[in-house]
Amino acid sequence: MAKKPLRENRISILLNESEQRALDRFCERYHITNRSRLVREALMRAILKKIESDEPTLFD
Repeated sequence: MAKKPLRENRISILLNESEQRALDRFCERYHITNRSRLVREALMRAILKKIESDEPTLFD
C-alpha cells in the first residue's frame, strides 16, 4: 500500500469577521468538521483550475 505524503509545511491565513462568519455558517450547514481539509481542497482546486486554464491549447 502506497504511503500518503506527510503534510509537514504549515501556512496560516487571517480572516476578517465576515469571512469567519461565512466559513462558520458553511461548516455548520454542511456538517464539516475538518476545516483544514476544506480549505486545503478548495485552495488546491482553485490553483489547479487556474493552471489548467493557463496551459496553451491546440486551437487558440
